[in-house]
Amino acid sequence: MANIREIRERIASIQQILKITNAMYLISSSKLKKARKSLDDTTPYFEKLQSTIESILEHTPHTRQFYFDKRQGISDDKRKKGYIVITADKGLCGSYNHNILRYTEQKLSEAKYIDNCYLFVMGHVGRMYFQNRMKRDKMAYVDGEFLYTTQNPTLYRAREIAELVLEKFEKKELDEVYLIYTQMINSSQFEPKTVQLLPFSRRHLGKSPDGTMKKLPKASFVPSPEEVMAYLIPNFAKGIIYGAMVEAFCCEQQARMTAMDSATKSAKDIIKELSLLYNRARQASITQEITEVCGGAESINN
Repeated sequence: MANIREIRERIASIQQILKITNAMYLISSSKLKKARKSLDDTTPYFEKLQSTIESILEHTPHTRQFYFDKRQGISDDKRKKGYIVITADKGLCGSYNHNILRYTEQKLSEAKYIDNCYLFVMGHVGRMYFQNRMKRDKMAYVDGEFLYTTQNPTLYRAREIAELVLEKFEKKELDEVYLIYTQMINSSQFEPKTVQLLPFSRRHLGKSPDGTMKKLPKASFVPSPEEVMAYLIPNFAKGIIYGAMVEAFCCEQQARMTAMDSATKSAKDIIKELSLLYNRARQASITQEITEVCGGAESINN
């Protein structure tokens, strides 16, 4: 059995860890509420954008807009695919990072021509992981200049990312762009998800899987529908990216809350066990001292 001093030191050490895990739980809870509020505040704007784009497409079903170009003339072996992957900047969030990294690897393995795949990774954990994989194995190219944090998502950051991928799509440096992030099913269940960002499709508007929409009488637009869509779609793409960033950030904070809650409970259980051992050791020490005092007194009397 460990002596009293060792047990006391272990209890003090675990109590310090308990304070840290409890503080991290509270911080994650605060960040989660703040991110959700920011998303709720901006949702009406992007819903209005979506309804406006939907209205234009209903009145001009044959609009030829650049962002809708699926480039069917390019064969599969030459199509350049970009993946925006959202991971975390830190650990201590359970299996959150592991799940999104494995999911991304699975998506890359499904691609027939991995040499034409490009990764734009948000978050320090994912960036370091894929850069090391790229050096060690034959992996998709990781853009080393794509340095964005996932902490405290902002519309400004989402706009920069949207402008970057839209510019690459316009210059035909990318033919398809996908967004990989973690979606929150409920407070205890998350799952990785893939959303095709470009080329833009009517599926983005939440219509039927085949993309069918109502056909209304044709209307005239000033300026042309193509010019209007050229302004609206980049803003709507920004909203999709921002929503994914907030969703992933909320999943990360919820996963960290769950991990820290489990760590706090484990720390309390360990402290309880160590306290029991401490009391037993202390009781044994007291008993030994009493025995030695009684033995000494008896030897003096004799």
